[in-house]
Amino acid sequence: MSPVVSIENLRKSYGEFQAVGGVSLFVNPGEIVGLLGPNGAGKTSTLECTIGLRQPDSGNVKICGIDASQHPAQVKQMIGAQLQATALQDKITPREAIGLFASFYEKPASPTDLIKRFSLEEKADNTFDSLSGGQKQRLALALAFVNQPKAIFLDEPTTGLDPQSRRELHQLILQMKQEEKAILLTTHYIEEAQQLCDRIAIIDHGQIIATGTPAELMSKGKSLSRVSLILSRPLDIKLIEALPNTTEVIWSGIEGQFKSSRVGVTMIELIKLIDAQQNELVDLRISRPSLEDVFIELTGSKLRD
Repeated sequence: MSPVVSIENLRKSYGEFQAVGGVSLFVNPGEIVGLLGPNGAGKTSTLECTIGLRQPDSGNVKICGIDASQHPAQVKQMIGAQLQATALQDKITPREAIGLFASFYEKPASPTDLIKRFSLEEKADNTFDSLSGGQKQRLALALAFVNQPKAIFLDEPTTGLDPQSRRELHQLILQMKQEEKAILLTTHYIEEAQQLCDRIAIIDHGQIIATGTPAELMSKGKSLSRVSLILSRPLDIKLIEALPNTTEVIWSGIEGQFKSSRVGVTMIELIKLIDAQQNELVDLRISRPSLEDVFIELTGSKLRD
């Protein structure tokens, strides 16, 4: 399978500050790739260089095998983008905006179909300044989709939206994936990345430091699994501390928690201990290292820092 988006050794500096330091990644048809990193890590600069809003210092970007630097006009016919902020005239309506953008392309989608697809029928003839945040974001997606692109670039598409609006946009993005679009997005929401992305590239100081599926990234984490349990009768903390591979034991009476470096082995011995004590397990929860745990390990930053 040939990638729709191919980025090789992309570099961009502003004066002495290196915003992008050799980023390479690809996006296949029907795939969502997420770009995660602390603020200032180079996510937006990477996206802007890829879609031609900024001129990279070096590197290569190809869309459907076409060199973006050599054939920018041809490439722009094949991509759609939603940036962090959508700025339109206050009094333009969604119908007018979609019609205007459609006039820029050789083979646009039907404005009427886009209005229906992105649930803008009730607001199609209302002015832009009267739309809610979620409606503006749906309009921005409609504008990104107006040329029926092969590749779609979304820069923090759900930031600032309420949970319902965020869920609606997630469904629209997943629908694009089902249509075999290649999607590259940045996001500040770990849950969003896990829910939407087939692969995630973690970027820090302008360089990608890890990439893989959410499951692959979490498996690389050095954090230990946490086990929380409740028993029917009290148990001596020393017995829990004596279990193999356990650390950070917190225990009080019938309940507590601990961490384990080999949770499978520890659980076998725990069950044996409970049975030997003629005790009963009332509740058990095992929490493996999260994607956010891995992110903090790699970057030293929380996602919102």
